[in-house]
Amino acid sequence: MKKWTWRDIDEIALDLVERHPNTDPMVVNLDELQKLIVALPTFADDPSASSNRILEAIQSAWYDEYED
Repeated sequence: MKKWTWRDIDEIALDLVERHPNTDPMVVNLDELQKLIVALPTFADDPSASSNRILEAIQSAWYDEYED
């Protein structure tokens, strides 16, 4: 199983929608989003290496998947 880093935005978004199918990504604040990502078994990057820009991109990608 490949492990994701902060650059794997689309893959992380897919994992989030699979693990949290009833969660509207737009109601999750960035601190909580970071916790959800770091808790993914497929995530293996430095938790402190994220930025608001990366988290917002993941949130947007998650929302796109959530809407589909």
